[in-house]
Amino acid sequence: MYYSNGNYEAFARPEKPKDVDKKSAYLVGSGLASLAAACFLVRDGQMKGDRIHILEALDLPGGSCDGVQDPTRGFVMRGGREMENHFECLWDLFRSIPSIETEGVSVLDEYYWLNKHDPNYSLCRATEKRGQDAHTDGKFTLSDKAAMQVMKLFFTPDEQLYDKTLDDVFDEEFYSSNFWLYWQTMFAFERWHSALEMKLYIQRYIHHIGGLPDFSALKFTKYNQYESLILPMVKYLQGHGVQFEYGVTVTNVRFEIADGRKTARQIVCVRGGKEETIDLIEDDLVFVTNGCCTESSAYGDQDHAPAVTVKNGEGACWDLWRNIAAQDTSFGRPEKFCSDISRSNWESATVTTLDGRIPPYLEKICKRDPFSGRVVTGGIVTVRDSGWYMSWTVNRQPQFRSQGKDQLCVWVYGLYTDRPGDFVKKPMKDCTGMEITEEWLYHLGVPEAEIPDMAAHSAVCVPVMMPYITAFFMPRAAGDRPAVVPQGCVNFAFLGQFAETPRDTIFTTEYSVRTAMEAVYTLLDVDRGVPEVWGSVYDMRALLDATVKMMDGKKLTDVKLPLAAQLVEKKALKALEGTVAEELLRRYHAI
Repeated sequence: MYYSNGNYEAFARPEKPKDVDKKSAYLVGSGLASLAAACFLVRDGQMKGDRIHILEALDLPGGSCDGVQDPTRGFVMRGGREMENHFECLWDLFRSIPSIETEGVSVLDEYYWLNKHDPNYSLCRATEKRGQDAHTDGKFTLSDKAAMQVMKLFFTPDEQLYDKTLDDVFDEEFYSSNFWLYWQTMFAFERWHSALEMKLYIQRYIHHIGGLPDFSALKFTKYNQYESLILPMVKYLQGHGVQFEYGVTVTNVRFEIADGRKTARQIVCVRGGKEETIDLIEDDLVFVTNGCCTESSAYGDQDHAPAVTVKNGEGACWDLWRNIAAQDTSFGRPEKFCSDISRSNWESATVTTLDGRIPPYLEKICKRDPFSGRVVTGGIVTVRDSGWYMSWTVNRQPQFRSQGKDQLCVWVYGLYTDRPGDFVKKPMKDCTGMEITEEWLYHLGVPEAEIPDMAAHSAVCVPVMMPYITAFFMPRAAGDRPAVVPQGCVNFAFLGQFAETPRDTIFTTEYSVRTAMEAVYTLLDVDRGVPEVWGSVYDMRALLDATVKMMDGKKLTDVKLPLAAQLVEKKALKALEGTVAEELLRRYHAI
């Protein structure tokens, strides 16, 4: 497997890999990474679909990319997916997946047209004082000291950030900035999360720093991610004869390890309540999604809070990874990610409006008609003075094909689930759907006397508590996440957010698809390059643009420096006079 850039290989079809007709594939899980791997096996590996087996413990595919109408609860979305134009592997995949709505076009085509005709941007990034102060001023409010802390993190080698937290690199001056408000709520970072991961995020998306305050950097699907992304992939795979097996829980993959070779020899699973084994040969390829951010999700409803029963480290996906990891150190350390759910959880809720009472409050804040079918909030609106640190978003409506014309589906989430609310004086994790709606309505500015009746009769809310939702942000070091194809493996690969691939960042659809592409190309020896991660971190134009915007337009020459540094700066600027370097600095308003 190797990396490529440019469009030479982007449009090329690889030759059929040697001996692929002798091979079979078993994919554990049916989330985005696993489905993507199956698609690459079919498209680029040219493996026959009936030789590909997807083993899923649940009764439907999609993993964390969900979006369902529960007949007993209502519409449910545990999260949403923010995407951008440089998700190279994702778009490489979806250019080949046919739309299930429009004949003759791909998922990428319809997505591209949608975001061209209706580009995303926010008119209100945050609110205060119960929605009375609602605006987006585009300012990061970083002090010189805080900006230097970001700069220092940016240039710190990975090795020096192993097992370090954000508190190890930032102080209160940084945390008081709008930059941290935007960053924390958009990506769900906490102060105890990995400093290394934040550094990788800054480097990966340096070209979008300027779009952070108003979300102009983002693109969204038409519907929830299950209907927009997962269903087209499933239909594509079924059309090729791929075998889906539901209700199958894989508990282990047993290896033969000798002479530097690691060969998967047996899959252990539970089907119909009985343990079974699937014997493997070297031509049987095994792909395992290790870890899952929505493992052990607990669902509530309008009248009940989610009942979390899981304890640290519990969950089928963690058990599977532990059983695999126990056989060799190259298979990673799951305990680094799943051992403290008090630091890896948050809660989301899907609020469905039922009449015309709530929508005017939404329109007042987002300054758009939520029933227009176009961009509404353009991303999350963060309630800056919320005890739960609540954010909410209204994506293009309808979010579900089956949604009523007079209904809106709103996604709400709280980062601090153990703190009391401002209207409902209880921690979010202990609240029913109706109580979460009451807290949300309070911050929308609904008169307090009207809140209980409106929450009871004008909306239905389904809360979901996710103990491991940010497990992948826990501080880590080299080797904690296994390589996509661990050294010595001949027929086995890891997929998804807890596998390691260079430079890309987790908690994205791109990461899932990239790991899938790398896994398939490696095990099948597909002779086509995997698209390299977009190189904006090495682009002087992107670096200058991000630096100036991060400092709210302040020029580099306006930064207060020690006297000796000022003298060096003057000499450097003098030496650059009349050069293309000076022209570049002026073009991006750095001087």
